[in-house]
Amino acid sequence: MKKIIVTGGSGFIGNNLINFLLKKKYFVVNIDKLTYASNNLKRKKNYKFYKLDIGNKDKLLKVLKKYKPVAIFNLAAETHVDRSIDDPKDFIKSNILGVFNLLEIIRKLKKQNTKIKLIHISTDEVYGDIKNGIRSNENYCYKPSSPYSASKASADHLVKAYVRTYKIDAVISNCCNNYGPYQFPEKLIPKIISNIINNKNIPIYSRGINSREWVHVEDHCQALMMLYLKGKSGESYNVGSGINLRNIDLVKKILKICKNKKIKIGKNVKIKFVKDRPGHDLRYALNSNKISKKIKWKIKFNLSHGLSDTIEWYFKNKKFLLNISKKFYEKRLGLNI
Repeated sequence: MKKIIVTGGSGFIGNNLINFLLKKKYFVVNIDKLTYASNNLKRKKNYKFYKLDIGNKDKLLKVLKKYKPVAIFNLAAETHVDRSIDDPKDFIKSNILGVFNLLEIIRKLKKQNTKIKLIHISTDEVYGDIKNGIRSNENYCYKPSSPYSASKASADHLVKAYVRTYKIDAVISNCCNNYGPYQFPEKLIPKIISNIINNKNIPIYSRGINSREWVHVEDHCQALMMLYLKGKSGESYNVGSGINLRNIDLVKKILKICKNKKIKIGKNVKIKFVKDRPGHDLRYALNSNKISKKIKWKIKFNLSHGLSDTIEWYFKNKKFLLNISKKFYEKRLGLNI
């Protein structure tokens, strides 16, 4: 049975990816330091968990030597833009120095004839604000706007440098906004659903005209698997649905789906426009032709179908939200600069 390591496997995408890999009959080792946004699911078969920070180079090396994985999916990262504005330090440590540690270990093991393919998961935010009528392809210049996106851009450059200089085997996934089960409610879609469940207003930055591209997390997991199997070392691959929606329209769409499902909408569930965050990009939009043509990946979930399933999951799994301390996601962040 082939072994795969997922760093950051107790996060939103990580949990979904591990479930996906287990169904594909891989033995999965989850390495996660368990931050506030982690959800460490219990699994019994073909699975091992290590509470470990990828900043701990010695312990990380021991785990890799023990399991000799065929691949590492690197999802270990701080991801919330507003938190990066309040305190960038953790983003530099995890998203840059943590990736550096991982690359150094892979380089060392390569010298010992241990071949590992790295699939590094990045973001569409590295490209910065994209004008209407344009979709950024993999050759688009990097123009990160927040400490978060700058840290991810730095990691991307490090990965490509190690491929060129040390000939390690690595590919990069630049993905648009994910949604689906197990997502922490500081992110927009689970925040909207959580506030509907709890009969609270729905805060939207500025006038809600910021546009984002959305892909279901299961579609992203399928793309990552295909990049492990077919991705060319040193290459970046945009992973997007081509589906863009303004934030205000996304809220209205979710409310409409809830009404169609006969979900009671409380009287306090109203859109509330709040002060915008600093450096807020207006639009992200990916050109994903490369992964579509060269890897033959395509989405299974259209947005309406995916949102409907996601809403149902949160309403059936209200304990997921109840088990999260509200102090981690109810306070407004990104304004104390």
